[in-house]
Amino acid sequence: MLAFVTSLRHPQNSNDYSQVEALLQSTLASISAQTDDDYIVIVVGNRAPSFALPERVEYVQVAFDAPAPPGNPTSRDDVRRDKGRKLAVGLIAARRHEPDYAMIFDADDYLHRDLVKFTVDNPGKDGWVVSSGWIYSKRRNSYRRLNRFNTWCGSCYIVDYDIFGVPSDIGTDATEEELRSGFGERLDGIIATHRGDAWYREHGYDLEPLPWPGVVYHVDTGENRSRKSLTGMALSMTPQFAAEFAIPPSHGRLLTWLHARGPVPRWQTFRGRHPGIVPWSRARKQS
Repeated sequence: MLAFVTSLRHPQNSNDYSQVEALLQSTLASISAQTDDDYIVIVVGNRAPSFALPERVEYVQVAFDAPAPPGNPTSRDDVRRDKGRKLAVGLIAARRHEPDYAMIFDADDYLHRDLVKFTVDNPGKDGWVVSSGWIYSKRRNSYRRLNRFNTWCGSCYIVDYDIFGVPSDIGTDATEEELRSGFGERLDGIIATHRGDAWYREHGYDLEPLPWPGVVYHVDTGENRSRKSLTGMALSMTPQFAAEFAIPPSHGRLLTWLHARGPVPRWQTFRGRHPGIVPWSRARKQS
């Protein structure tokens, strides 16, 4: 079994919590399109989703304080602290299902429909790293290949569940102090961050590259913690891409072409900007 685990940001530190929920709903629809049903999804948050959860999705309520006061921006450390403790609770919640693997994912990304089948067909591995994937903008209905994917997106590791060292003596009501004591260095080393390559290597775990681009990094949402945006020329949404990740098209063919290959993305590309990823606020000014 593969356990998918994610966290929701605190409503107090969200720009628009209804958008947070809409993004989660789309992501869960993507996961629900898996071609193998041997999985469970754990969602951890401070407020239960207002929509009915799909089959095999469990919600876990926590009462952790907001990472920053109302109206204050959340720092990188604030985000990691809030995310790490919630994901740790999610891994504890998954424990009773006795999963073989766990994948921590961001609650606005899209996952390939064959991920679960791949893990079922490849037992006994330490895990995999998504080193190549896609970056996608619903606002543009466009996407592009993204190499070094695991340095950009949090939905990038599928790992043997036992590697997380989930403690057996604490439950989902654990305090932050109990979580830190129970998980030890793993909390900050591989749970609260998606840049855990060095930790895995130093501890003797051999994570293989996932042999195909298995994850879509969703940007331009207004709720991305990284505030990244897809700029420059891109690929128009295709039926095959939409089917593989269960992403509904957001525009018709003409408007999609303009967003993907029209004058604005051409100008951005020929200006020689960073290959496709810039801060969201700057991208809005360019549009």
